[in-house]
Amino acid sequence: MLAVWIPEPGRFEVRDDLPVPEPRAGEVLVRVTASMVCATDRKVLEGRFAGVRYPHVPGHEWAGVVEATGPGVVGFRRGDRVGVEVHVGCGQCPPCREGLYNLCEHYGDPAWGHAHIGFTIPGGLAEYAAVPERSLHRLPEGVDDEAGAFTDNVGVALWAVERAGLRPGERVAVVGPGAIGLIALQVARLTAGRVVLVGTRPDRLRKGLELGADAVVDVRQEADPEAAVRRELGGRGADAAVEFAGTAQAASLAVGVVRRGGRVVLAGATGGDARLDVELPRIVRGHLDVLGSVANPRGVSERGLELMAAGRVRVAPLVTHRFPLRRFAEAWETFVQRRDGAIRVLLRPDAA
Repeated sequence: MLAVWIPEPGRFEVRDDLPVPEPRAGEVLVRVTASMVCATDRKVLEGRFAGVRYPHVPGHEWAGVVEATGPGVVGFRRGDRVGVEVHVGCGQCPPCREGLYNLCEHYGDPAWGHAHIGFTIPGGLAEYAAVPERSLHRLPEGVDDEAGAFTDNVGVALWAVERAGLRPGERVAVVGPGAIGLIALQVARLTAGRVVLVGTRPDRLRKGLELGADAVVDVRQEADPEAAVRRELGGRGADAAVEFAGTAQAASLAVGVVRRGGRVVLAGATGGDARLDVELPRIVRGHLDVLGSVANPRGVSERGLELMAAGRVRVAPLVTHRFPLRRFAEAWETFVQRRDGAIRVLLRPDAA
């Protein structure tokens, strides 16, 4: 089969001689129809993501059609259209028993049944992928394969916004207008009274306005970004801020724009050595709730897909470029260099 192959950190190949995987007990073989790349794939390629073993087939944002099922699979059958949720917990440790599969205590241990698709097991930048049945969601009517590739993304965004505990009419700042931040903006828009999008890329901020932001703040154009965000929110600051930029500066800004008694959800820095530089009294005297959010627990993506099916969250505007999988090298450079305003670059294994 055709697949992106990373023989060792720092180097990839596009090969057409890899064997089609055989689904084992509890697994489903999926013919991949749409797959995307994101910044985390860069960490995988460069050897900076713990748990990845090389050689490796990456890819954790994808959708496809069930081709075959392994022994014991009862929830899916050949021909089902599916999207993948990449965290598969062991199901037995305390976090998993609470439904928090994203916090599984047996990460990377196949003996316990843990899998992180595209990281600890082969992913979907390939014609086929064999994955645990528990990772799959049947795509509802109205969600095509390209939108289905956002199954995990929409879950990540929805979970972070839910962590913020939004109440109807509240004021929200979303920091970081990447793909997931732009989804979080739309999710927040369903409840909030006013949403301000904050970032450094004018093209993405404009996209945010198209997707429902009431106002945007370009950090690079403001002498005092915190004051600018507060001004756009009516002067009092945000009731909640959700951060998806992944930098220390963005996290500090998120803390700085909320009102006293507000909530902050930090979801962008999932790796590396970023440090939060903020005066502790600002949090203590401000009586702030500062929460982390990583990935999404089981079931959240299911609700995200329903929002997409109802047209309440739109992901089609986030797909800016499309390539056949054979042209992965060109697609990768387009994404890394942000050519022509690239947000999400989609690859089709079945395209010539």
